[in-house]
Amino acid sequence: MDWDALEASVAECRRCKLCQTRTKTVFGTGNRQAELMFIGEGPGQDEDRQGEPFVGRAGQLLNKMLAAVGLTREQVYIANIVKCRPPGNRNPEPDEASACRPYLERQIALIQPKLIVSLGAVSANNLLGNTEAVGRLRGKPHQYQPGKGAAPIPLIVTYHPSYYLRSPAEKAKGWQDLQRIIKALRPPA
Repeated sequence: MDWDALEASVAECRRCKLCQTRTKTVFGTGNRQAELMFIGEGPGQDEDRQGEPFVGRAGQLLNKMLAAVGLTREQVYIANIVKCRPPGNRNPEPDEASACRPYLERQIALIQPKLIVSLGAVSANNLLGNTEAVGRLRGKPHQYQPGKGAAPIPLIVTYHPSYYLRSPAEKAKGWQDLQRIIKALRPPA
């Protein structure tokens, strides 16, 4: 499935109950040949209204974090585990994440990023198939295992930007993780 067919399929999706309450699907945004892909949990209210991931307060912080290391939204690709907003901004349920998984897997296969950054526990747990807390996962090497015999993709786990909005004293952890991301993308010669 190419990009146009995939995006059309997501727009018409009825695989889970999230389709009943969405305003718009939130497909993903950015460079479709990006080396770096960010994956969050699911759309919030602003994202549901605009149809684009990470446009609310957490998205504004993500933009500032990218700018701090010389990147823009247009240079990376940003997606979510689910493409429709869970009501009340709750975490996606396992069946909802499972219903969306083929879409995300196809996005990853089309992009072929050199590095995936998982934003938050919902994203990390779905991509890695575990139930570990972000604090236990960050700072350790991980790999996303694509299907069909494709090579594993390095994966870095960090907190969701909304965590830093709630806990500004923890922003140093975000900076540490940004440094890991840049180092992983541009290893020493």
